[in-house]
Amino acid sequence: MTINLFDDKSWFSLRPLTLTRPTANLRIGILTIAEKWAKYLKADFGFVTQDYLQHKYASISSALFINGAICPDEALLEAIVALKEGEVLVKKELVIAYHSSQKMTYQQAKSILKPIGFGKAFHHIVYPEHIFGYNAEEIKKDFALITKGRSSGKISSTNTLLGDHVFFEEGANAECANLNSLQGPIYLAKNAEIWEGSSIRGAFALGENSSTKMGTKIYAGTSIGHNCRVGGEINNIVIWGNSSKGHDGYMGNSVMGEWCNLGADTNNSNLKNNYSPVKLYDYETGQMRSTGLQFCGVIIGDHSKAGINTMFNTGTVVGVSANVYGAGFPPNFIADFSWGGADGFVPYQIDKMFETAKIMMARKNIELTTIDQNILSHVFEITK
Repeated sequence: MTINLFDDKSWFSLRPLTLTRPTANLRIGILTIAEKWAKYLKADFGFVTQDYLQHKYASISSALFINGAICPDEALLEAIVALKEGEVLVKKELVIAYHSSQKMTYQQAKSILKPIGFGKAFHHIVYPEHIFGYNAEEIKKDFALITKGRSSGKISSTNTLLGDHVFFEEGANAECANLNSLQGPIYLAKNAEIWEGSSIRGAFALGENSSTKMGTKIYAGTSIGHNCRVGGEINNIVIWGNSSKGHDGYMGNSVMGEWCNLGADTNNSNLKNNYSPVKLYDYETGQMRSTGLQFCGVIIGDHSKAGINTMFNTGTVVGVSANVYGAGFPPNFIADFSWGGADGFVPYQIDKMFETAKIMMARKNIELTTIDQNILSHVFEITK
């Protein structure tokens, strides 16, 4: 079976996280949205995304198209599998999926194909805060999907375990850690490692080749992707992968993309002093948008960095390839390819950004390809 995951208008409202990827490539829970659908349907997948991203995230031959901003569940799976040629699954104005051997956009599918209504609730990722907001539930769903019918690898007796919803993949390891899975599962992917003295409360997922440093404190609803290293105090965050928050400092109710690094004692606020709803910068309107949330931290796009002692205020959005440093609180919106801090910013020149990215990626034996450079160059141009 093959599927294509298409971007709907959520791609625009999920910026800066989607400036460098399709919506379905976002991580929420243990897996990306695309990986979830692939496992549920036992299918190969491609993407129908923005033109400048299509070279890296290609489409494949398929007659089944699924909204890449929607997380799967059993009810959705049943409804989508039942779709016949020429039918489109909808919930009010939202296109969930469509089955067509003729090439068409989801907007065309909505107006041309036979509508099939779907009335049940599901997770539709529209804004960045939905990623950490739904993350604990998605970890639980992914955990059940991934571990069904399987047994965990060996867990050292030096650990203190509360609950029995802990699963270690091959090569995963933890020593002298407190692992509490009473409120949610704890999942360690292949070769992931929890260092001594760490205390973790599920739901929690640690990606392949990632690690928590000694004494790390992690609270529920946290997902760390592959090739990451984290430390300090962490609460309800999602890190896509290949990024580091390796030192003391607090990060909560936040999302961080790929190839990011936070310097020692970097902190974010996730609660305003007057307890009012937090606002986030909106790329579509260029204005601040109320999230309706009391707890909301920082959203960080790919390739962005923060120097030591950086202080992110409640509800901060950091664009792609920003470099933040210096004393004081930087503004609540830090534009893509910005270099500076509370005292002001200048443009981060693209050639200098490429130099840094190549060095950082080489440390993990990964190359900054020409395709990657073209994507980042396009983002540089459209966000000037």
